[in-house]
Amino acid sequence: MSEIPQGFEFDVIIVGGGHAGCEAALASSRLGARTLLTSLNLENIATMPCNPAIGGPAKSNLVREVDAIGGEMGLAADATYLQMKMLNRSKGPAVRALRAQSDKKEYMKYMRNVLEKQENLFLKQCSAVDLIVRDNKICGVIDELGHKYLAGAVVLTTGTSLSGKIFIGLQSFPAGRLGEMPAIGLSGALEREGITVKKLKTGTPARVDSRTVDYSKTTIQPGDEELNFFSFEPDRPIREQIPCYLTRTTRQTHEIILANLDRSPLYSGLIQGIGPRYCPSIEDKVVRFSERESHHIFIEPEGRDTYETYIQGFSTSLPADVQLKMLRSLPGLENVWIVKPAYAVEYDYVPAVQLSHSLMTKQIEGLFCAGQINGTSGYEEAAAQGLIAGINAARLVERKSMITLSRSSSYIGTLIDDLVTKDIEEPYRMLTSRSEYRLVLRQDNADERLTPLGYRIGLISKERWARFKDKQRTIKKEITRLHKTRVSPDEEINGTLARYNEEIKMNYSLAELIKRPGLNYEAVKKIDKTAQNADFPREIREQVEVQLKYSGYIERQNAQIDQAGKLEKIKIPEDIDYQGIIQLSQESRDRLSKIRPVNLAQASRIGGVNPADISILLVILESKRRMLVRTSDYNKMS
Repeated sequence: MSEIPQGFEFDVIIVGGGHAGCEAALASSRLGARTLLTSLNLENIATMPCNPAIGGPAKSNLVREVDAIGGEMGLAADATYLQMKMLNRSKGPAVRALRAQSDKKEYMKYMRNVLEKQENLFLKQCSAVDLIVRDNKICGVIDELGHKYLAGAVVLTTGTSLSGKIFIGLQSFPAGRLGEMPAIGLSGALEREGITVKKLKTGTPARVDSRTVDYSKTTIQPGDEELNFFSFEPDRPIREQIPCYLTRTTRQTHEIILANLDRSPLYSGLIQGIGPRYCPSIEDKVVRFSERESHHIFIEPEGRDTYETYIQGFSTSLPADVQLKMLRSLPGLENVWIVKPAYAVEYDYVPAVQLSHSLMTKQIEGLFCAGQINGTSGYEEAAAQGLIAGINAARLVERKSMITLSRSSSYIGTLIDDLVTKDIEEPYRMLTSRSEYRLVLRQDNADERLTPLGYRIGLISKERWARFKDKQRTIKKEITRLHKTRVSPDEEINGTLARYNEEIKMNYSLAELIKRPGLNYEAVKKIDKTAQNADFPREIREQVEVQLKYSGYIERQNAQIDQAGKLEKIKIPEDIDYQGIIQLSQESRDRLSKIRPVNLAQASRIGGVNPADISILLVILESKRRMLVRTSDYNKMS
């Protein structure tokens, strides 16, 4: 146990115990900062209020990047999975995605245990209702009992609790999640300090008793036989997997929904916040995609020791009696019993254009925001932001430079850049298509890209660093060997290649053969007669194959990254007066003044700022640079 703080003084305070809060608290305390994690209810630390699942397209990249830097989510998901499944397995490596259905209670227990055992970390059940700010610097928070907690950095990770309000039909009541009170007071404190606060909306489906589901009328969805894991750490646990099931909406389902739209708070205008485009309610799906006869609905377990079951794809805010009719119109759910009703929640968030890439607010030094408070949706997005905010909060109090990730380095960098550069008006979800560099930002090479950073800042142990370096040496050595090892056409080799509809008529290196569409590392291994060809772990075989097979595409994307890096290097002075640059359109001046990009690359990604504006800025910045050089030369001469 760390030394108990005198009074209520800490280095860093984390407000909120969701996925962002957990990663922020662990990162901060592991970096040596005396850290306080506050939560409205400590029993709900790291809860999964929506689907108890981790990963999926683009999200699995985030989880593996969090793990590569030294975060905890990947380890927690590996330790508590009910089912592991690699999505898009038949497609290219840039879009393959690991997804785990997690045991909700086990995940929470695992994370709570890690938090409690962490040195420098203290937990407190309370509600932060106000901020202590002096001279535009954060000094701490005040709880509902009037107690003051002082710190040089504060990270807000309030999720959907900030002035949260739940809607079930036309009924509503204050709550951040069903059965939990909202966080009241912080919104007003933020606005008092000049920070804009707006509203968003999200929702979750009903939970049902699995004993009332007839699974014979559904389609089983088993996990993978060959397991993959999120963490790059070795010896991940092998657990018995539990299947999920698939059903579909029917014409009756759609008729029930359409007949009751007047009882929906979304369509009646009671909810003002905008919901997530990529995770719409079932009534939204039926209205927006009226040409579709049915929609997929997945029935997914919430844990090994509970009958409570999640109905994925059936989010709604319609009244409870309508929900029951809707659910009972689905094949296999004709006699279903609802354990918890579906609901929508409207909550306050802080538009992230008010933050820098470090996730610190521009208005208040030392105040960071991470997770849904920044307008995102998803546990993985929250964890990624929490990790970066926690690292930077700890570094701030130690007077170290902030850590920022570029779009070309990671999905985390892409996520944060999108948030702080674009005016997000709906809950943001990470998608593969959001990254222009997705071929080099694959989930399989997250450690290669980010583990050096994690080691440099102090979140990766020496033992893990040694394993990482050994893995990278092995990959490079094997690629070199495959380039040097050549085979000649003979009856035996072509007989083996014929199984893959391939043959050779001249000498080829094994590396050249792996690049062929019909061949892979395992196929080429069958004609590799080199004695020292070791039986490498799957992760090394996969890395070797991907780096060889897609080398041409990777080289082209790296060239694009180098080109974009030139704009990244052209910094924009913090005090530049955009309104005084009359050559720019008024829209561009307004947007640039609002977001205040740090370099030309970020400026080029702001909506409404066109290439001509970037050219104008480039000319002006170059003129200023030359003027400074001439002034400096003159001063030296005189």
